Amino acid sequence: MELYYIISLVIGYLFGCISTAYIICRFAKDIDIREHGSGNAGTTNVIRTLGWKAGIYTFLGDFLKGVFAVLIMKYLFADYNDQAMVTVFTAAGVILGHNWPVFLNFKGGKGVASTLGLLFSINLLVGFIAALIMVVVILATRYVSLASILTALATPIVFLIFDDKKPYLVFAILLAILTIYKHKANVGRLLKGTESKIGKKKEG
Repeated sequence: MELYYIISLVIGYLFGCISTAYIICRFAKDIDIREHGSGNAGTTNVIRTLGWKAGIYTFLGDFLKGVFAVLIMKYLFADYNDQAMVTVFTAAGVILGHNWPVFLNFKGGKGVASTLGLLFSINLLVGFIAALIMVVVILATRYVSLASILTALATPIVFLIFDDKKPYLVFAILLAILTIYKHKANVGRLLKGTESKIGKKKEG
């Protein structure tokens, strides 16, 4: 593996380890978000625990760390001839860091907001379409988990249509698999009809 890829993966991971949910909840209420609600250090659990304002800040923080991580690595390695691979390794690092942050005993979130940020930084059109799919599903069903899963499943197809670089396609496929894995408990509740909807107290 080239040094460029290792550096990209490590820097992406460190960006991912910045847990916006954990930081906001510590400053706002001095609580560990992972000990409340679903135990997930992500936007939906923050909304249910501290409200929409804190949830929006959490989403923006996680979204922007994905954007900045990729843009910074693109700038640092601007002269490198395989920008797609640098981008993919950075993006993979962000997701791994968000989901399994070393500073929080490897217990983080599910990477949905960060994923959207990464997609926008890779390809604006792909990011916009992914965000649109997520918003439409949430508005139609009020299931954030279902929206996350369907968006992840659709993303490889969107890349295939609008930006079919092989590294992006492989990344999108692996990301879809990881998203389903992280939402496996939610999938079970969706099938049983017991999954919580956004706007209700209980989180899945």
